[in-house]
Amino acid sequence: MGGPVTYTRRGSVATIAMDDGKVNALSPAMLAELAAAFDQAATDNAVVVLAGRDGIFSAGFDLRVLTGGGPDAVPMLQAGFRLAERMLSFPAPVVIACTGHAIAMGVFLVLSADYRVGADGPFRITANEVAIGLTLPRAAIEICRQRLTPAAFTRAVLLAEVFSPADAVGAGFLDRVVAPNDVAATAQATAEQMATLNLGAHDASKQRARAVALEALRHAMADDDADMGAAAS
Repeated sequence: MGGPVTYTRRGSVATIAMDDGKVNALSPAMLAELAAAFDQAATDNAVVVLAGRDGIFSAGFDLRVLTGGGPDAVPMLQAGFRLAERMLSFPAPVVIACTGHAIAMGVFLVLSADYRVGADGPFRITANEVAIGLTLPRAAIEICRQRLTPAAFTRAVLLAEVFSPADAVGAGFLDRVVAPNDVAATAQATAEQMATLNLGAHDASKQRARAVALEALRHAMADDDADMGAAAS
């Protein structure tokens, strides 16, 4: 770490904060630092708060890499969905501090946490792929399927609907919306309460509860990898 991602620990809670000074694009460098931060949190047996910067959680993958056609594009996509899979199966609770907009891969990370605190305001919560001419990866669809309500799933995945933070709660993107200045403190307090759980029981229950969703996601990731390999050949 030491770049766009910082790792701080207070008691049993580790905060992993993204801040690239812009839109928190999930670049190869950002994703590598996030992976290292989750490694550290696992070593520390810490409950995790994953946070964005003021006004934005993440706008998704780095489009310059994604559309540039270079060798980093496919590994970047793979790293993003590996991170989502890791969050869904992480042995300790993961809390999102969604500090603003969450778009594309940014919103898939939001959907991969255990509890999501969002900032109230004129923010966009959306999987915008269909709106910009992209077919959603199978992995993204499975991430959405495991958390969104059936009606919201169709609207989000097939129609690229943009949800406000308030509407995102009912849809399943977020669990709670608070004033922007309260997001960090609320996420921290939530994580501290979760740290009082029996983490062994939490982990075992998570693996049971998400077994079907995780199996579907892992199969989807393998199929997406095969598609990307065929396209690159």
